[in-house]
Parts: sequence; structure tokens; C-alpha cells
Amino acid sequence: MSDLAIFQKTIGVSFRDISLLETALLHTSYVNENPIIARDSNERLEFLGDAVLGCVVAEKLYQDFPELAEGEMTKIRSALVRRDTLARVAKMIKLGDYLYLGKGEEATGGRNKLANLSCALEAVIAAVYLDRGLEVARDCILQLLSDAFSTVSIRNLGIDYKSQLQELIQSRQQLAPTYRTIRVIGPDHDQTFTVEVLASGAVLGKGSGKSKKLAETDAARVALEQLYR
Repeated sequence: MSDLAIFQKTIGVSFRDISLLETALLHTSYVNENPIIARDSNERLEFLGDAVLGCVVAEKLYQDFPELAEGEMTKIRSALVRRDTLARVAKMIKLGDYLYLGKGEEATGGRNKLANLSCALEAVIAAVYLDRGLEVARDCILQLLSDAFSTVSIRNLGIDYKSQLQELIQSRQQLAPTYRTIRVIGPDHDQTFTVEVLASGAVLGKGSGKSKKLAETDAARVALEQLYR
């Protein structure tokens, strides 16, 4: 098992009751093989985490996309909370390294199974919620899903923020916005870009993402939000 102190730093949450986090990492196979050591698996936390996750994502969509109808928001929420998306986020934070698995589950690659990873992520979210409250859980969720949120929103709705911003700026100032990369952090295989979008020398918005394209799109989205306020 990996050090849970490192995992807490990774997700940006310091637990008051570490037993909640430990329970969130307990796969049912481990409990079945070690009934004296561990009595409860992460399944109940998974149930709660699913509800907290859905609520936070729904609130974010409601606030950020006032132009979207209920059906469109439902479509994005479903894409964000589905197993594949959550498992991808779980792999990004190396959640599989921290799972308590039974010997059989370990031998069959349980640390990389999508179901195990997605369920454990929901359980961790519930543990954060119970230990630190809704505000900390919301911040944790939005940070974990930040890249997925931008990507899924664009892919499923076809929203082209850069084109929308360009049309708006051209209609107002007869010029096109420009993008400037202001920061790149992380190793070559896992970089995060921060980009500003400008018009007439003024910064309209700032965004970040795992590629320049995603960062520019995020900056355009932020700029549109500011301009429409």
C-alpha cells in the first residue's frame, strides 16, 4: 500500500478522521478475506459519493451554462459521472495504488479495473464530504474533474467557445482576440498550460488545461462569462 499522506496531498484534502479514507479504499474482496480486520467495504460510501458528485456537477452546470436546457445539462452530467470518466480521473491520481484488495482481486488486475476505480473515487468523495463538509467536497470534485468538465462539455454539446468569443469581439471591436501562454508546469508527459485571451491589449480571461488547445478554450469560456455578466 502507498502512503495515504501522499494521496491526501494529491487530492488537496487533509482528513481529520483518516479511518473514513481507509474505509473508502476497502474493496469488498478484502473485507471478505479479512473479516476481523475490516468489517465494512466502501460500498456504502460509494452510494453516498454518487449522490454528492451528482449534486455538485449539477450545480456547476446550472451556474456555468445558463443558456442550456434541462436535457442538455442532463447529457453533460451523465458523461461526467459515468464509469469511464471517473476511472480516468482515478487513474490520473493513481487511486488504484491505494486500494485494499483481496488476493484474488489483486491477482486479476483489480487495481486497474474501471469498476473498482470509479467506485473507489465515489467512495473517496463521500469520505471527504463526511469528514470536511460540502464546501471542501465541492472544491475537491471540481478540481478532480476540471479537465474532464471542459472536454466533455465541448465534445457533447459542440460548444465552440473560441469561435463564439471571436464573433463577439469582432462585432464589438472589429478585431480578433489573441491567446498568450503565460505558464506551463509539470513534466513533459503531464503538463498543464495556463493561457490568457486578450483584445486590444486587455486580458479578457484566463484558462488552464492539459494542452494549449484546452487552455485556450477554457480562457475563451471564462472571457465569455465575464463579458455576458
